Formats: sequence, structure tokens, C-alpha cells
Amino acid sequence: MESPAIRAIVVTPVKDAIENTLETIRAVHASKTTVKHIVYNDFSLAETKEVLEQQKRSFGYRLIHLEDLTSHPSPNYRRVLQDAQQQALKESLPLIIVESDVIVKPDTFERLLEFYKQHTNAGLIGAVTVDEKGTVNFPYLRFKDQPIESGSIETKKSLSFCCTLISLEFLQQYDFVHLNESKDWFDTFISYQATDMGFKNYLLYDVPVWHRPHGSRPWKQLKYTNPLKYYLLKFLKRRDKI
Repeated sequence: MESPAIRAIVVTPVKDAIENTLETIRAVHASKTTVKHIVYNDFSLAETKEVLEQQKRSFGYRLIHLEDLTSHPSPNYRRVLQDAQQQALKESLPLIIVESDVIVKPDTFERLLEFYKQHTNAGLIGAVTVDEKGTVNFPYLRFKDQPIESGSIETKKSLSFCCTLISLEFLQQYDFVHLNESKDWFDTFISYQATDMGFKNYLLYDVPVWHRPHGSRPWKQLKYTNPLKYYLLKFLKRRDKI
């Protein structure tokens, strides 16, 4: 019997927070949809690197240590996006980003891909994020009063990369080599770039994924617990540039 065809490239950038990361990996590999999963280790601690190497044998994901590709200090989201784009273009498949503080459901990828199949003009398609109780949470709080019956929402506002499909058509037209190397995060820029190029972005309100905000970057919790210290670190260490 032939193996099911791979339907998407799924990438997960990792910076320590190994317990959350392993939960994310388990969820990706419990998907009903056959995907190629690539984990990008962004200069994590040696202990994290060792666990990722060990778990690679169990789950079968491809593991890329960014230290082998660049000497640029973490975060290296730009480098991740550039490499992931090349992987997707090589396979002629859409790219799905699942960050390491997100837990997808077994049918999440299937539903993203089915929507993509029906909307060939799509640039980005995001799954709405919720907390453990199923309530819409950061970064989609501005959509929290949207009735779930609405299903999909076309939006000109930026989508997060928490769990987001980037269409092959957009990847073929915009080269991530042009991303501003002085920035750390690119979800806002890429969202607007897609709409500027005539694509439409959608948020799927009926495809929820569990999000533990900033679980992949614990220092960012300071934004809520100690905002003065957060903005001081952001300024002094030039962190979190959008």
C-alpha cells in the first residue's frame, strides 16, 4: 500500500520551553493529515537540543539547528521563514506555521487545507486561538465577539503566525529574502504584503487551536506581569522588533 501523499509543509520554530514544544510536536503528529514537519531549533540550551534529537527518532520530524545555518543571535524567524519557503516551493506545497505554544487538533490541518482548496485567492489562512476553556484569546481578542456560526472572516487586519497557512501562490510571488533583517517578527508585515499583492487573508473562527500566549518565549510574559521591566528589556536588548 502506498503512503498517503504529503499535503503541506508544517514548521515549528523552537526556543527552549521544551515541555510546551513536545506537546506541540505530539499534536502535529497526531494529525489526520499527512504533512512534512520541520522543527527549527533557534539556539536553544544544550538540554533542549538533546531532547529534540532524541524525540526526532520517535516522531520522525526533520530537525534543523539554526546554528548550522547562521551565526545571527536568536530570534531567527526571518531565517526560518526563508528556509521554510524554499522547502514549500521545492515540494509545491502550502506552508503551515505552528508555533511551539500552540496545540492543534487532529482535524486542524485538514480544515485549513479544505478552506484553501475552496479559496484559491487566499494569501494567509489563520486558525483562531483559544484558551483551555475554548474562549478566544491573544492575539485574536479583537475577534472575540464574532459568532462562531460565521465560520470564516476575511480580514485586512494582520494575522498571527500561531497556526497559519501561507498559500503556495503567495510563496511563489513574494520572496522572503526581502524581509527586513532588522526586524524579529514578520506576521504583521507578511499579512499586509499579501493583501497589497491582491490576495485575501482569512481567519477561521470555527477552527480553534489552543494557544498558551508566549509559552515559546517566557520572557515576554513580563509584558503582563511587569510591563516596565518588559519595555526596559525590549529597549536595552533591542528585543521584539516588529
